[in-house]
Amino acid sequence: MRVRKLLIGLAAAAIAVTVVTLGAVAVDFGSSIYAEYRLSCSVRKAANLRSDPFVAIVAFPFIPQALRDHYNQVEIKANAVDHATVGKATLEATMYSVDLAHTSWLIGPDARLPVGKLESRIIIGSTHLGRYMGISDLMVEAPANETNTATGGVTASGISDSHGLVFSGTPHSANFEHRVSVSVDLSIAPEDQATLVITPTGVLTGPDTADQAVPNDKRDAVLRAFTARLPNQRLPFGVAPKTEGARGSDVIIEGISYGTTVDLDGFKQS
Repeated sequence: MRVRKLLIGLAAAAIAVTVVTLGAVAVDFGSSIYAEYRLSCSVRKAANLRSDPFVAIVAFPFIPQALRDHYNQVEIKANAVDHATVGKATLEATMYSVDLAHTSWLIGPDARLPVGKLESRIIIGSTHLGRYMGISDLMVEAPANETNTATGGVTASGISDSHGLVFSGTPHSANFEHRVSVSVDLSIAPEDQATLVITPTGVLTGPDTADQAVPNDKRDAVLRAFTARLPNQRLPFGVAPKTEGARGSDVIIEGISYGTTVDLDGFKQS
């Protein structure tokens, strides 16, 4: 009888501990979700976006970080943002070691956030880039000979090298009605860090290309069709560009800064 009572007591205690633990996890998770929601609304208001961006506060447990006025990592991503040059673009920012000492754990639109490290990206999809370049069926691929990391690129965030990207499409402006593949280099204009320069270096044939040769008398015109300059490529929070490349079928410009202070109204720059 005593053993039975002991077992019942242990089972009851275990159930109580489980209930308390689950309750604590639920409260922690709910607090995190609410903080993300409030930050998303704040970014939308401050940066004058059309919709709430995706926000993730990477923290578990969350409440201890909030009590310490310090978030280890915060991610912000806004899709289909109006862009003066290409029509639409995606904006991303990842902040590490975010100091909340002078604001609330529910970050408001007027908050100033000291951060230890800031990664900033502007992402241009091949559809919008193709429309800008006049190549309606444009596809973008990373360099064929690239040695990928676990993230799918040569940088930690999966961005390819800036040399030897493969642009494929039909260059109608060259009066050439066949889909071709061209090797392309990306760079930032030396006179303007907000201008992305697309420079074709040659026509590609063979596996994993359009495999379409271009006659010599059309070659220059075809290469010109894949030449472009994209102004107004200002990264979120005004970070200077450091890397240009591809990820999937997107062209990405990325910059990294350290020891900076972020104002949420600077998320959208162009």
